[in-house]
Amino acid sequence: MEQNKNGRLKMLFSFIKGFRWLFILAIFSTMLAIIFNYLMPQIIKIIIDSVIGTEPLKLPKIILNYINLHGGRDMLRSNLLLCSLAALVLAILSGAFTYLFRVCIAKASEGTIRKLRNHLFDHIQKLPYSWHVKNQTGDIIQRCTSDVEVVRNFLLLQFIEMVRTVFLIAFSLLLMFLMNVKLSLIALAFIPIVIAYSAIFYKKIADRFKFADEAEGALSAMVQENFTGVRVVRAFGRQAHEIENFDVKNDYFANYWIKLGFLLSKYWGIGDFFSSLQVMLIIILGSIEAANGVITLGEFLVFIFYNSMLVWPIRNFGRILSEMSKTSVSLSRINEILSEEEEKDCEDAITPDMTGDIEFKNVNFDYEGIKPVLKNISFKIKSGTTFGILGGTGSGKSTLMYLLDRLYELPDECGSIEIGGVNIKKIKLDYLRSNIGFVLQEPFLFSKTIKENIDVFKNTNDIELIRHNASIAAVDDSILGFSKGYDTIVGERGVTLSGGQKQRVAIARMLMQKSPIMIFDDSLSAVDAETDAKIRAQLSENTAHSTVILVSHRITTLMQADVIMVLNDGQISEIGTHSELLANQNGIYRKIYDIQSSFETEFLDDAKDEHLGGVTNNGIFGRGRI
Repeated sequence: MEQNKNGRLKMLFSFIKGFRWLFILAIFSTMLAIIFNYLMPQIIKIIIDSVIGTEPLKLPKIILNYINLHGGRDMLRSNLLLCSLAALVLAILSGAFTYLFRVCIAKASEGTIRKLRNHLFDHIQKLPYSWHVKNQTGDIIQRCTSDVEVVRNFLLLQFIEMVRTVFLIAFSLLLMFLMNVKLSLIALAFIPIVIAYSAIFYKKIADRFKFADEAEGALSAMVQENFTGVRVVRAFGRQAHEIENFDVKNDYFANYWIKLGFLLSKYWGIGDFFSSLQVMLIIILGSIEAANGVITLGEFLVFIFYNSMLVWPIRNFGRILSEMSKTSVSLSRINEILSEEEEKDCEDAITPDMTGDIEFKNVNFDYEGIKPVLKNISFKIKSGTTFGILGGTGSGKSTLMYLLDRLYELPDECGSIEIGGVNIKKIKLDYLRSNIGFVLQEPFLFSKTIKENIDVFKNTNDIELIRHNASIAAVDDSILGFSKGYDTIVGERGVTLSGGQKQRVAIARMLMQKSPIMIFDDSLSAVDAETDAKIRAQLSENTAHSTVILVSHRITTLMQADVIMVLNDGQISEIGTHSELLANQNGIYRKIYDIQSSFETEFLDDAKDEHLGGVTNNGIFGRGRI
């Protein structure tokens, strides 16, 4: 626990670096502001006891000599405005240093939090894909916003307030002891009591804040998922169910804050009792002391003033402890992200030629010890050919592509993947991914224009090139059909477009990369067979020098690839050309072909006749490099 606490503090201080002098200047300024503010009651004491009254003037020798030189007490009695002017000067100085303190703490805290936000976002961008899969987006957002805001408030308000409180208590007690030791000891006796019960509540409050914060993260995740999946919610009439689900999580969240409210009510109630008791005792005993002539009337009034100013810092100390508990939880949640290991290149990472053969050697893989997804997979994809992968749900098709793109890291003992004879672990990550074009079944589009989405990674602003690639993806005509054409704003996650249009825009975006390796992971699933064939024909003409990997459940998409591999339960069941796989009457490929042919008889029969006519390697996507 202590080590975890030190880790949080070390993390926070690392971001404060560069703003330390501003924090120090803020502390120094607030101390001076307190000193000047606390000197003003001394002027009131002097006026009551020594100007109006008959007590000797107790002032620094220099000031006292100046007053005596100009008439002494009589001069002050006839010029009370001078006393008011002295109080005004102290008030101005106190205000000036308070202003300086506020400016410094604002610059220091905002600068620190800006660094924290930038580093946090940058770190999240570099975390492995597997980390993003395991963590809910809503919870990540909550940590990057609400938790960061808690830390910001602590630095802006509670941190400097803690310093001010300690100094206020110390300075108040110093002045009080100089006036009356007995009353000061009574005031001092309450401080350990308040600190003790604050420490007891601190742990309880920290635990409640932790649970409340986690409940808020779960609620944020639920809301984010609901808004993102609004189409599905509406399409299946799930509004009532989602509202009920939200009510449950909202009640869970609210109940934690209600429990926290009860705890804080007890805390503040007990604190107010002790504070009121302390003030009452000081007034009663101070009145007795003043009546007995132990202290003057001016001292009594100033002592009450200092005591009243002492009560709030003591009470505020407890508030700071409760806020510190909340900040501690937020720092812990932020530190959980920052302590996650980023993706890194190996020390001797290289940038080799990416146009070579792709080879999987004895690849085995599972997701964190769950049932194996890939079992001893070995195959080679020749450079410049089209390789098709067919398989049912959960057969491992997409996992193979994720491993090739290093979205998931293949453990050393689980085989290897090579491009041009180089293990992909030795290739720089950015270089590897920039040379592998990847289109997913459910592509993500940004809330920008269609033009910006296609050009988002290249930023060429070349509309002719953008349209050329959109034409290859068979989406140019659809885009021009919109009233604003390529300047049409795509809604969040591409909600403005149909599923097929999103896939085709994503294909156009990938084509802008001109990657030597192109992966289509079931990325034509939402388009009709005719559009599918048109896109494949266009791609065949425009990707002649690239290695293309097609992952699909539709045989018409794969049938004219140079080589087709069939996966079943994480293993290679069959591999060969369309004709070779079709000839195996008992093979999985042939069975799927027969099932799909009943739905696409005319198209598949035409394709079958073409293959039997001996032009297998010259059709769509066929390149004669088996």
